[in-house]
Amino acid sequence: MELILIYFTVLILVLISILHLYWVFGGKWGVKAVIPKKTAGGYTFTPKWFETLIVAIGLISMSFILLAQNNLVSFLPSNSFTKWSSILIAVIFFLRAIGDFKYFGITKKVKHTRFSNYDTKLYTPLCIYLGLIFMISWVY
Repeated sequence: MELILIYFTVLILVLISILHLYWVFGGKWGVKAVIPKKTAGGYTFTPKWFETLIVAIGLISMSFILLAQNNLVSFLPSNSFTKWSSILIAVIFFLRAIGDFKYFGITKKVKHTRFSNYDTKLYTPLCIYLGLIFMISWVY
């Protein structure tokens, strides 16, 4: 069962990374649903292509760390780096799930935008799931 969850999580991270690469190369699908909107209109930020590329690389790196921490990659065995990276990644996902007290996460105040609907139904639960998987991977 644990192995299925690890591979499922890696698949999720890889797919999200591919989506970010799609955006790096000019793709527009889904862009309006992934950036929070201000109450007065407009987006809270406009990510640059290299920032999106960094996120894509980070997500792929997270998938390798998860595989390595669970001894599923022959060339990268579990070690203190993978353990501490898993801890850090779990904290990052849990902090994202908690939110910024305004636009995203459990604590968001702006609740009637397209982004906030997706955040409530998909992004925040996904961050909690990812945080739990990374937490479980460094506990064992």
